[in-house]
Amino acid sequence: MEINNNTYSNSEVTVNYKPKCCINAGLCAKELSTVFRNSVIPWINLEAEKTDVIVNQIKKCPSGALQYRLHKREVA
Repeated sequence: MEINNNTYSNSEVTVNYKPKCCINAGLCAKELSTVFRNSVIPWINLEAEKTDVIVNQIKKCPSGALQYRLHKREVA
């Protein structure tokens, strides 16, 4: 059975989760459980925290299973 990547987006950021790369260290869920939830679908809730907090947590992912892309911000 093939395991597909999961993509989650809001107006500021897109987060991609690659389950095949995940080493299940659990840092994301332990340190930011409002966003990275173990027993709730959808697993990632980008509305639960500010984008910079989410990005900082993704940068801690030891396997690289979590990646992000910031959306372009319009300059006024």
